[in-house]
Amino acid sequence: MTTTITARSRGREAARPRGRAAWFVLPATALLLVFFFYPIATIVWRSFTEPAAGFGNYTGLLHDGLSVKVLVRTLVTALIVASVTLVIAYPYAYAMTRVKPRTRGVLTVIVLLPFWTSLMARNFAWYMLEQRGGPIDRFLGLIGFDGVVLLGTVAGVTVAMVQVMLPFMVLPLYSAMEQIDRRLLDAAGSLGAPRWRAFARVHIPLSVPGMLSGFSLVFIMTLGFYITPALLGSPQNSLISQVIGERVSKLLDFGGAGALGTVLLGVTLLVLFIVSRFGGPAKALGGAVTHE
Repeated sequence: MTTTITARSRGREAARPRGRAAWFVLPATALLLVFFFYPIATIVWRSFTEPAAGFGNYTGLLHDGLSVKVLVRTLVTALIVASVTLVIAYPYAYAMTRVKPRTRGVLTVIVLLPFWTSLMARNFAWYMLEQRGGPIDRFLGLIGFDGVVLLGTVAGVTVAMVQVMLPFMVLPLYSAMEQIDRRLLDAAGSLGAPRWRAFARVHIPLSVPGMLSGFSLVFIMTLGFYITPALLGSPQNSLISQVIGERVSKLLDFGGAGALGTVLLGVTLLVLFIVSRFGGPAKALGGAVTHE
């Protein structure tokens, strides 16, 4: 009997800190509900109810001759931006794990430097670089590519977005690589594996979680990017965020804009689901061992 009473009292004492912690979480939960979930729920609701209840806004996206094309262009652009940033950021993040602390600090400052610069200022800098007669145009002319103007094209937008998104790829990669035990590579070398093979079979699989995290982060952010395509792109090469803005501000088509936003939300959730399913380091390393 005494043992039962003691166990119950211990259970009550353990439950008290959890109850207090719930009160600390309550303000953040309320903010999310009011300023995040409620607006999203409103957008989804209006996509099914304006101007009439049903799936008219979604079927309209398939038949207006523009929305599907813009959505595909946005997905392809986001895929290219995420892939290019991964290729550029991977060796940079790997170098950050191999250099001395002082050099690592310098490399970290270089990565964080864009965060200390206004996004608008960076986009205007790219505007000056990509315009006709700008430095990029003149440089390409010197090597025989005359009349190549990136401003107003999808390629120009993609180049600028790669530079903007690069820190969001480097930091997750560095975080994942920093946790890799270097002794695993030494063990692979002691078993006769060349350095490149040990890197390919041990280091790369263990860095897959960072690759997926960075790739999904850059991909999702690129899907909804507005400022860079609006300043450096053109109406003929609009991305989905520009089309949503046009529908809301000029056409007052809140239902159609909500349908596009809901489709974009669905793509985002699909990407997050895929990452959650295949992002485990044990799965990545296990796959490498299976294919060995």
